[in-house]
Amino acid sequence: MAEKWKWKTNPKFPSPEKVRDEIVQTAKGIYTATIPPTISIYLSQTGKSKAYCSGNPLTDSDHGGAMGVLIQFLLIVIVSDFWEWGYHRLGHVYPRFWNFHKHHHVFFNPSPFAVIADEYVDQFFRALPLLVFPMIVPINMDIMFFTYGAFFYAYGIYLHWGYETPYLSAHNPIFNSAYHHYLHHAKAILGKPYHTGFFFKIWDNCVSGGVYPIEKCFCVQCEQKKGKRSEEAFKKVVVPDYSVLLNWRFWMGRGALSGTSASDENIAELTEEEKVFASAKRGAGGRR
Repeated sequence: MAEKWKWKTNPKFPSPEKVRDEIVQTAKGIYTATIPPTISIYLSQTGKSKAYCSGNPLTDSDHGGAMGVLIQFLLIVIVSDFWEWGYHRLGHVYPRFWNFHKHHHVFFNPSPFAVIADEYVDQFFRALPLLVFPMIVPINMDIMFFTYGAFFYAYGIYLHWGYETPYLSAHNPIFNSAYHHYLHHAKAILGKPYHTGFFFKIWDNCVSGGVYPIEKCFCVQCEQKKGKRSEEAFKKVVVPDYSVLLNWRFWMGRGALSGTSASDENIAELTEEEKVFASAKRGAGGRR
């Protein structure tokens, strides 16, 4: 356990109550995320879009075979990543968008359950490419849905699980890591659009204020060099009992299904500036 913990960006663990809030928030908004793909499938089945399906896309010579699959996959990843970055950045630049997006930032120290713990507007717009793509260009529906399921949502779990890996350093020049997304949850707010990108760093690198100051880096590798991931430090860490999430009584308590039943357990250790940020994030629960 201690060896694994050495790679945890935030040395603390979220409380079971906070994880419960993530699950509730996901359930409250996920229905809008199903609207674009549902309409997309309907339009493809009725011949009203440019979408198509084939038995084996790798041998479908009419659409380029294996090369066609590769090209579609790369275009879906790149365009979707740009879409995600652009929409996400709006949520940190304009108050109207922040009013919806700030609910996701209530989760200061996220778990994998926070991947799509968004309000309904964010859920809808993040799923919108699944409807827009087939309306614009011919696209294999199987490739599109596989790419979103296996890459975007799977990578989203990695970004939110709170652990870095020696195989993808936070200092690599191309990809965002779990460190960057934790940093985003912990530091970004309205007017502080740090690391709003998903896969690629290039989008944030091209705009002003998109990158957290490198001299303030607190990734695991930098923290390990400072001696902050020692066995002695781990002994002071409280590891919650998450098995309560499987107890139905845990879900029946007062306010349990509000999605805002827990406060940020890290607030006491923040700087004064960060306390202001976190307070604003906690205030997200006031309007539903």
